[in-house]
Formats: sequence, structure tokens, C-alpha cells
Amino acid sequence: MTTPRLDGAALCHAVHTASSADDLQSAVEALVASRDPQAIPCLIAVLGYNNPGAAVAAVDGLVALGAPAVDPILASLDGVNYGARAWSVRALAGLADVRALDLLEQALAGDIGPSVRRAAARGLGCLDLHGLSPEQRQTVLERCTTALLAACSDGEWVVRYAVVAALETLFMQNAAAWSELLALREALLAALQSLRQGPAADGEVIRRRAALALERVLPAPA
Repeated sequence: MTTPRLDGAALCHAVHTASSADDLQSAVEALVASRDPQAIPCLIAVLGYNNPGAAVAAVDGLVALGAPAVDPILASLDGVNYGARAWSVRALAGLADVRALDLLEQALAGDIGPSVRRAAARGLGCLDLHGLSPEQRQTVLERCTTALLAACSDGEWVVRYAVVAALETLFMQNAAAWSELLALREALLAALQSLRQGPAADGEVIRRRAALALERVLPAPA
């Protein structure tokens, strides 16, 4: 006997009426599996439910739904619940849409939540610049790099770690564009060099990650 497939409204109702954390996660996963764009508001609501398993599933679902999810996430960003903001920014990072650039810059520069700033750093490193004109691509690269360089002195090591990884990704994914941005390229490399030689208070983790980034972005000597 074939089990009837639930429609989006029924799946959302199951999410809203789940009676336990496990039931909520299962309901969200079922909603995600439907790949129904009408699920976007429900998935966004889940980001504020204080259920990490359900939030991870909701983020994955929003990313899978792609571009239609970007504007609703931006419009619904929670100004009070920084946990919900962190999940929202994590989804925006996964979507890699340039429409999130303003929000990512602001979040990295000033959000109170380290998890929000960390997600914003990741997002700035992996924006999809395909389809932009050369001038637009250059402007976005300048803004992303400038924001990440400013965050190299963030007070939380987890944010600085994310910044190092984002600088590496930004450099590697846009290698051809740096010939037009030589001063910014040098500033990026200098920042990684500085982090590689950072203070002992950082322990080894930042220094080693910066060293790895430099190995990846600099050509090996002949």
C-alpha cells in the first residue's frame, strides 16, 4: 500500500505542531524533502526554534531551494534572537547570493553574536560572482576583502579563523580578478602573513590556518 504524499500545508502543520525535539526535526526533514518553495516561510521560522538539529535541516532546505529563499531570509532577519540570526546568516552564506552582501558586511562588522559574525565571514568569502560585469565583480571583491580585513582583529578567535578561511576562498575562487586589484591583493596576503605570525594568545590554531591558506594561495617556488 502506497503512503499518500503530504502537501506543503500539511507538512508545515506537522512542523508547527511537533510535540518533541525529535518529532520537530523529523517534520522539518520531511518538509525539506518536499523541495516546495512554499515551505520557505516555515523553514525560516524553524531557525528561531532553539533546536539545532531542526535548524541544520532548515538551513540545508533553504540552500537547496536556492535564489527564491534569499529575499525572504533577508526580510525576516531576527534583530533580537542572535541564534536565529546566526542560522539565517549561515543559510545566506550557503546560498552565496550577492543580494546578501550588505547584510553580511554589517553582520561581520558589528553583530553582537560571534556565531553570526563567523557565518558572515564565511558568506563574504564564497559569494557567487558569476553573471556580474567585470566592474561589478571588482566592486564586490573590494567590499568583501575590505570587510574581511577589518575583521582580522575580531576579539573572538573563531571569527578570525573564519576570516582566514574566507580570505583563502575569496582569493582562490576569483584568481583571475586579482590582476586588476593588486593593492588589495597585497593587503590580503599581508593580512594572512600577519595572522600566521600572530600573538601567542591565539595558540597555534590561527597561525596554522593562516599558514595553510598562504600555502594554497601563493604559487610554489620554481
